[in-house]
Amino acid sequence: MNERIWTAGMVVIGDEILSGRTQDRNVAQLASWLNVQGIRLAEARVVSDREDAIVEAVNTLMARNDYCFTTGGIGPTHDDITVDAVAAALGVGVVVHPQARAVLEAYYESRGGLTEARLRMARVPEGAELIPNRMSGAPGIRIGRLFILAGVPHIAAGMLDALTGTLEGGRPVLSRTIGCWIAESEVADMLRAVEKAHEGVSIGSYPFFREGRVGANFVVRATEDALLDRCANDLMARLEAEGRTAVPGGI
Repeated sequence: MNERIWTAGMVVIGDEILSGRTQDRNVAQLASWLNVQGIRLAEARVVSDREDAIVEAVNTLMARNDYCFTTGGIGPTHDDITVDAVAAALGVGVVVHPQARAVLEAYYESRGGLTEARLRMARVPEGAELIPNRMSGAPGIRIGRLFILAGVPHIAAGMLDALTGTLEGGRPVLSRTIGCWIAESEVADMLRAVEKAHEGVSIGSYPFFREGRVGANFVVRATEDALLDRCANDLMARLEAEGRTAVPGGI
């Protein structure tokens, strides 16, 4: 019987990402964290600060994944509309969470007080729980299997740290990297054959051009150490048999 694979979708929210002013780092950060929880990031979308775009993305990714994460749009300004959009997607109202208000009051007590703008960061979809934020006061939000995180990467990282071990998932995804100075087109058939020979393994190919030469790193992924080793060793043996040098750990 095939082991269940737990998946998550991600909605990256912000005009600044789409304009190129800000480079997103949260996709890689969330994917790495999810792997350790035994959950795979199956898809990610980047959407603008428009409620209809956020609603559509959240509803779509929720429908076909076990979990959904959003990043961005939960600050104090008028364009921070993620909470309203998520509430609309879930068909619930928006309320000021008393614990979030208390946290913000304490945080801003020596920083000019809790203004109306700052109070916006205490708003949550009705029925939500808080995700602690030890960095800047304003908490993240969890409502069922949907998680609303900050857009600032180090703050999002703290929220993920607070969630570690609280999500149901499968076994963590393990990986091994093998590098080789070869064009990936020359080994495409070999990669396909190795992956087919080891059920439960996936192999990703990541080409590069360096020092005037083409090469590629092959990342073997599985949930069992023994299976991972068998597949990686098989791939290295086949590369060596064709006169290539396989580099454990990658190039």
